[in-house]
Amino acid sequence: MKSLRDLYKMGAGPSSSHTLAPQFACQLFQAHYPEAIRFEVDLYGSLALTGKGHHTDSIIEETLFPNTVSVNFKQNWTEDFPSGLEIRGFDATHHVCGEWVVFSLGGGSIEVKGVDLGLNKEIYPEKNLEEVKVFCQNRKTDFVGYIQHYEREIEDYISEVMMQMIRTVNNGLNVSGVLPGKLKLERAAKNLLFQVQAIENEKEKERLLLYAYAYAASEENAAGGICVTAPTLGASGVLAALVYYYYHQLGYTREMLMQALMVAGLFGNIVKQNASISGAVGGCQAEIGVACAMGAAFVSFLQEGNLAEIEYAAEIGVEHHLGLTCDPVGGYVMIPCIERNAVATVRAMDAAFLSKHISRIKQNRVSFDNIVSAMNYTGEKLAIELKETSLGGLALEIQIEGREEK
Repeated sequence: MKSLRDLYKMGAGPSSSHTLAPQFACQLFQAHYPEAIRFEVDLYGSLALTGKGHHTDSIIEETLFPNTVSVNFKQNWTEDFPSGLEIRGFDATHHVCGEWVVFSLGGGSIEVKGVDLGLNKEIYPEKNLEEVKVFCQNRKTDFVGYIQHYEREIEDYISEVMMQMIRTVNNGLNVSGVLPGKLKLERAAKNLLFQVQAIENEKEKERLLLYAYAYAASEENAAGGICVTAPTLGASGVLAALVYYYYHQLGYTREMLMQALMVAGLFGNIVKQNASISGAVGGCQAEIGVACAMGAAFVSFLQEGNLAEIEYAAEIGVEHHLGLTCDPVGGYVMIPCIERNAVATVRAMDAAFLSKHISRIKQNRVSFDNIVSAMNYTGEKLAIELKETSLGGLALEIQIEGREEK
């Protein structure tokens, strides 16, 4: 498995696969071929089908500015991976000085076909949770100890991640108006927070606060604000909301929250290693389902859950998102993405609560590794129309650009 730095990335929304990954690819290409003064970028698969709504063309043009850039939305992608781009650079004599085929792996990670750039280095030798648990049991340590064994200097980076999550939510709570794009979707986080003041029931207040915080982070992402992939930008509202709630409402220390983020990251890493966190590959189960699992592990750790209880909580988080489609309306990370982040935040709390109490009665029959394998299989069986292409599902029901809604 790779470093938690590779899982938790900070950058501008709305999509880690569609904005962070192409931006990173263009930056690397430009550094590799400094003589290039003109660029052609062809987008394929999900990048072509939903690239406009995700601002993929804009981020590429901004990254390569002030050079001349041509961005083309293409079909007939011949590569096995479902989402990618081709970059060509031309020098002052109009000759091609470099050409890359780049795969967008999910969460902002990329792979350049046939080129070893030292990306995606393996940090953790263990391949799945069962191997991680054996390590912990043999060394008499927990998941935090496991991460610290391999990444001794990760704490400072996790601290940056945590503070960015808090800033993202705070920014989203203090903005109103309409999100960019043709959906003309009104921001809701600020008004949701305002409604909390009139609620007396503490349980109801807790839920609405969590919804408000998730909306705040997700709306910031949709507006192109700086967010943290957890595991992706489209699903970044879940952990950000939980961090904000446990910090501001429950008063947990930064150290505890950092450790909880490490544990959450471990579960995201395991999915990334053995399945996918890309909506274009596995549907939204790979994004919001994994975010819910990471959130459940985060909460369970803070509730002082043992290894088995944390695993059970994370497994519940994924299991009940199996088969979830990725069908964003108009290609925007708004409908149903923002609402899904809010719902998954509360479901993560519920998963940790259930794990805490059901673990006293029985041992879980479904391991986290089992559910990751099942998620991978399910993602392979999902129709391409339901994997971040906006060709099916809800994306067909809600029409934009002058067409009537069904």
